[in-house]
Formats: sequence, C-alpha cells, structure tokens
Amino acid sequence: MSVRLRLARMGRKKVPFYRIVAIDSRKWRDGSYIDKIGFYNPLTEPADVEIDKAKAIKWLDDGAIPSDTVKNLFRKAGIWLEWNLKKSGKSPQDIEQELEKWRATQIERERRREAKEAMEKRAKEAEKKSQKVEEPAEAEPEKAQATATEPKAEKKSKVEEPAATEPEEVQAAVTEPEAGNEDAAPAGQAEESNTAVEESEAESEEKAPQE
Repeated sequence: MSVRLRLARMGRKKVPFYRIVAIDSRKWRDGSYIDKIGFYNPLTEPADVEIDKAKAIKWLDDGAIPSDTVKNLFRKAGIWLEWNLKKSGKSPQDIEQELEKWRATQIERERRREAKEAMEKRAKEAEKKSQKVEEPAEAEPEKAQATATEPKAEKKSKVEEPAATEPEEVQAAVTEPEAGNEDAAPAGQAEESNTAVEESEAESEEKAPQE
C-alpha cells in the first residue's frame, strides 16, 4: 500500500480549510485517512498552518509521498530541509546550525515583505491624496471659463441691437424727401395758372385802347 500525504477538504461551501493527512493513494481526496498530521487554513492573512513535525518526518521516513501543496507547506515550516539533512547523514549539531541559518533568512525575508507592503500602501495613499487635490484644480478653470463667456455673450447682443435699427432709420430718411416732393407739386401748378391769368389780362388791356 502506497501512502500519500495530501490535503483533505473540510468546512462549508466557499469557506474551506484543509487537514494534512496520510491517506491510501487509492482512496478519493476526502475519504477516510490513516493519520492526521496538521491543518491548513488559506483564508487567513497570512495563511494559518500547523504541522506535527515528528509525524511528518516519520511518514516521510516510511516512504510516504507528499503532494506538491503539502511539500510546499513542509518547506515553509523547515520540515523538508530538516528531513533532507537527516537523510544525507548530517549530525544533529550540523542540522541545528543549518536550521538556524534557514530561520534567519526567513526572518529577513519576512521583514523585506512587510517593508515592501508598507511602501506600496504609502504610495497608494499618496496617489489618492494627489487625485483629491487635482479634482478641485480642474474644476476652477471650468468655472473661470464659464464666467468669461457670459460677458462676451452680453456684448454681442448689445452690438447686434443698433445694427438692426440702422436700416429702419435710413429707410425713414429716404421716404421723407419723397413726401416733400408730393406736397411741392400742387404749389407749382398754382403758380403756372396765376401767370397765365396775368398774361391774358395784359393782352385784353392792350386791345382796349386800340378800339
């Protein structure tokens, strides 16, 4: 019988957590298992992992084959490194020294990760502040442009009004002399009739002495 070290899903729908178990490779994922080694909760930040190191190394010594996910969890916990050092025949002192170095590198890596997250968080906050400052600055030119266009529209209307009245004044000025000419025509006709009467009277006077 070949034994696998893998995850068995627990929990309800959309809220999973997993047990790390030793199980017969012929059984399905969530079937009955031989031994429980630990658990893994991926929903927390960081992920919550608890592994019984003694059981894990015992099953690895017995030839159990871990799945890829379980192997990664063993590496993060240092179990995979310790088992490889024992497998290569290292003394307990050498194993402890190597594990101390590994723990120091893990602490340094965690510090770098936290520093990177803090820098990203500060950059996001600074970007949000700059966006809030830019929004009022963009609104002010729009208001200034709106106020600048209003007087121009009023000036245009004031200029257009006199231009509309000019043709009416010109037309009135043109029509006034025509009306004066109509009044002057009867007066000329009356003068002509008066001169004709005077001429006829003068002719009659000339003829009277001769008779």
